[in-house]
Amino acid sequence: MTAYDVIVLAGGAAKRLGGADKPGLRVGGRALLDRVLSACADAAVTVVVGGRRATARPVVWTREVPEGGGPLAALGAGLRLTTAERVLVLSADLPFLGRGTVDALLTAAGEPGREGALCTDPDGRDQPLVAAYRAEPLRRELALTATEHGSLAGLPLRLLTAELDLTRIDAGPDASFDCDTWDDIAAARARIREHGAVLDEWITSVKNELGIDLDVDTALLLDLARDAAHGVARPAAPLTTFLVGYAAARARAGAGPDEAAAAVAEAARKATDLALRWEAEAEASGGEAAGAGSSGGGTADGTAGGAGRDAGREGTGTP
Repeated sequence: MTAYDVIVLAGGAAKRLGGADKPGLRVGGRALLDRVLSACADAAVTVVVGGRRATARPVVWTREVPEGGGPLAALGAGLRLTTAERVLVLSADLPFLGRGTVDALLTAAGEPGREGALCTDPDGRDQPLVAAYRAEPLRRELALTATEHGSLAGLPLRLLTAELDLTRIDAGPDASFDCDTWDDIAAARARIREHGAVLDEWITSVKNELGIDLDVDTALLLDLARDAAHGVARPAAPLTTFLVGYAAARARAGAGPDEAAAAVAEAARKATDLALRWEAEAEASGGEAAGAGSSGGGTADGTAGGAGRDAGREGTGTP
């Protein structure tokens, strides 16, 4: 895909949150701002308009003039630091923004004759801070608006979007879900723990925490963990998956994400086969033991069976 830049608006007073540092609030163990940044990690330039803070990946910082001048002023400040033909524009409070939505916006913004694309929420309302714009018309309209009103401070975003030829994208309820209140934060935190979503959320969070850029075949690793637990012992499950990861990293040091993913799959296959062989041996041994027990090899008082068990401990030093 053609290179793009991204502007993340991370200012604002967060009045409905009592003035809390909204971009720094955590959902699923990650700051809201970091969750947004992870959805556009391949941007050529990432500009964050707001107060400086620690982030999961490098960004360029700037502030709107005057500070607190609103989203249009923040957009203008961020745009001055971008050079790409397309600019992704996002607010910093989108906990469920995903790569699929980003790709859809960028693709739609690149259509001939269009000047950008934005998401609409489930009620059909435009979301100009979940959008991608062509840089040239965006600069044009910002300049015209600033000339007409004297500055961009305090102006609503609809003055800009009304003048652009934009494609509307229905990206579903999650992509445009933003956190303006404590109820929104609570709802977001509850949603990531819903059945069917929690595992993907957890894996994504762990990968971001560890700086891993790898598509993990979750089903493959879960199957491996199951086979190791059933065929060997329950503690074997986490230890085996760790060893698979270590073996894959050692085998593919310096390789790209695709090669690394293939190495994980191959290591998991080998470990799964091994666990299944262990399980088969255990089942076979159980059958053989049952057969021996039914053959009448022991005495009536069981002494022969006891002697057999002690014989199996030869060389252990046990009397």
